[in-house]
Amino acid sequence: MAMNLTQSPDNKGFDPNKPMFPISVVADLLKVHQRTLRIYDDETILVPSRSPKNRRLYSLNDIERGKFIQYLTRELGINLAGIKIIIHLLKQQKIDPGNFLVHINEIAKEINILAENTNQ
Repeated sequence: MAMNLTQSPDNKGFDPNKPMFPISVVADLLKVHQRTLRIYDDETILVPSRSPKNRRLYSLNDIERGKFIQYLTRELGINLAGIKIIIHLLKQQKIDPGNFLVHINEIAKEINILAENTNQ
């Protein structure tokens, strides 16, 4: 039986907002340079928590947001200023962060914008 990623073996679950991954791990997972994550932090589009020693710590939700940012930049060709606007508008419309990608895909389809790296 497969275990849900947000559940522990004792079914108490865990918090996907809990900061636990250092920048090096997240950079490897997202296949970006650590400097890229620092830029995202500086631009306030992906702001991790900080440890008592002021080190960046990312949660699972932060990693998902990083994937969303990558999709916007790599697949739709949107720059960081555009991403800041998009994220602000999504929050303003009270779109659940888990639905950001679905919502953006619907809008992109409506205005005839296709992902650049789709395999055909």
